[in-house]
Amino acid sequence: MRLEQLEYVRAVGEHGSLRRAGEHLHVSLPALSEAVTKLERELGVTLLDRHRSGTRINGTGRELLPRILEVLDAADRLRAAARGESEFHRPVRVGSVYFGMTAIVLPAVRSHEIDHEHTAVDLRQLRHVEVRDGLRDGSLDIGLVSLLPGDDVPPDLEATELIHGRPVAILPGNAALARQARVSVDDLRQEVFIGARPGYLMDRVARRVFGDSPPLKWHTADSADVSKQMVSSGIGVSLMPDFGLQGDPLEANGALALRPIDEEETVIRLVMLRRRGGRPAPAARALFDHVARHAALHVTAPA
Repeated sequence: MRLEQLEYVRAVGEHGSLRRAGEHLHVSLPALSEAVTKLERELGVTLLDRHRSGTRINGTGRELLPRILEVLDAADRLRAAARGESEFHRPVRVGSVYFGMTAIVLPAVRSHEIDHEHTAVDLRQLRHVEVRDGLRDGSLDIGLVSLLPGDDVPPDLEATELIHGRPVAILPGNAALARQARVSVDDLRQEVFIGARPGYLMDRVARRVFGDSPPLKWHTADSADVSKQMVSSGIGVSLMPDFGLQGDPLEANGALALRPIDEEETVIRLVMLRRRGGRPAPAARALFDHVARHAALHVTAPA
């Protein structure tokens, strides 16, 4: 039995078919199928249902998937030990599409620092797919991602919803639009727009908001922090989740203004992810709990 065989089964369960697993892993279908077939012979069970329409994980495969994840998780811990990373002293690794959650993430890190003074936290700003892959390969302990209605969480990951909200307009604090209590989509179409790159959730949100009539000039940026700096410098306007700038220094000092958008009902959920069936180190479990607790306090706090 080889670890890559287990990785292949996990990928088939995660991506829904042998073909999509092969595309994700960059492994040819014949090689992937042969490796899983050898594993099935060794285990004495069939893990995949093979039909002319495609090859998918079957009931037995799904039943064994948690045990497969345990083995892969143990291998990750062995690699960490070989690198000299004790589970009690290595950093808790957090990947997020956006660390602008001043009211939730930063208080949680401060609380964690008090409880685990000898354990550091490694914060990494990543794309959604990088967060997901990092949780699967063990290079991340916790992931923070945003989801839109209809977005699914892969079966090998478990999600805890932290907060939800709606997109709001982010304007320069001295802009004429900032003098309005609300703005319309047509108002925003007349401005230079600063959006996320394709593949980021806020790019999808912006395209939902503007539909077939986008702003004439559309800049892109790789991170929310860069977008905020561009807006505060007067370059243009942007969109962000309403929960993403609460307590932000640029909003607090008047460099940025947040305004609701008329008739905009898109719901954005911030969720915290970890690998299902994994056995996280105590410090990682503690930070997960701190983030969840601060999110709950944030939701129930009076406006």
